[in-house]
Amino acid sequence: MIDPVQHVELDPQCASLVLKTFRRGMASTVGHDLTLLVADWTAEIEVAPAPAASTVTATIRTGSITVAGSSGGVTPLTAGNRRDIEKTLRKQLGSTRHPEAIFASTGVTAADGQVDVAGTLTLAGVGVPVRLTVREPAPEQFLVTGTVRQSDFGITPYSALFGALQVRDEVEIELEVEVGVDLSVL
Repeated sequence: MIDPVQHVELDPQCASLVLKTFRRGMASTVGHDLTLLVADWTAEIEVAPAPAASTVTATIRTGSITVAGSSGGVTPLTAGNRRDIEKTLRKQLGSTRHPEAIFASTGVTAADGQVDVAGTLTLAGVGVPVRLTVREPAPEQFLVTGTVRQSDFGITPYSALFGALQVRDEVEIELEVEVGVDLSVL
């Protein structure tokens, strides 16, 4: 008997999708490392008995990204700072022209208790290969991580103070599944 494909849908109701940015440069102590929350996104996962036959797709509304937290800096972020960062972020991502970022898997492999998902992320109209890693840190809890470089998508990382304060090119992606969605069959 062939096991059926399991269809799993994820959204902010059962998982959190965050992006993490980090500062660098001579004036980095005045800036903040940011945790950004994606408030509007969906993902569909087709979990097949053979991992290679599994697929993952996700749609992220880039205008829904908000500042969820920060660390570092000389002073804490104010509500006005957060609004300015979110406005700048929407402009950098081209959210008006490209309101969605799309991820589509091209391959899924499983080995040593870890699942790797290769795919293409299309952001700001540019498609780039991305690799995500799925781990199960606790029973029925899953953590998906990956890193993207802004410059790969034609995005210039934010800088201020004549370049003395910069946001690193690499942005970390973390998706934490918060409810009992069973991805262990991957």
